[in-house]
Amino acid sequence: MSKLFAFSFFLILIFSCDSKTLISMNKELSGVWGKQEIIMFNLPELDSLKGYDLFINLRNTNDYKFNNLYLIVAMSFPYGKIVTDTLEYKMAKPDGTWLGNGIGDVKENKLWYKENVTFSEKGIYKVSISHAMRNNGDVTGVKNLDGIIDVGFSIEEKTFK
Repeated sequence: MSKLFAFSFFLILIFSCDSKTLISMNKELSGVWGKQEIIMFNLPELDSLKGYDLFINLRNTNDYKFNNLYLIVAMSFPYGKIVTDTLEYKMAKPDGTWLGNGIGDVKENKLWYKENVTFSEKGIYKVSISHAMRNNGDVTGVKNLDGIIDVGFSIEEKTFK
């Protein structure tokens, strides 16, 4: 467990040095992401005149059995509007090599969610993330997704060159 703590501290240190990352929130999982488990994040109020890039951050281990990941991400606006996206991300190369960054069997993945978003409504925006993984030919989906140890959400201020 001390290795996990040291690794988490190292990641926090790296992200705190990144001047573009304004907000980074994470939920630690036990290594299993349940089908019914929805990860929720409340976003603080942001400058409505600026643009932001939004990311989903995932950490996985070698226990993750798939080369891709399907997520359902919903953003709830302060006045009731909800935008829901079903997203697919590649997690590994065809030869099985993980695409994420990291040393050892834990890989960090910074996945694009939305680009140049403005938060024009005053109030709290909410983001919910759930997985939508299925085995081939299985209609019900994967009940417990092994190998996901962290799900996070980050926001970066859009920089124009």
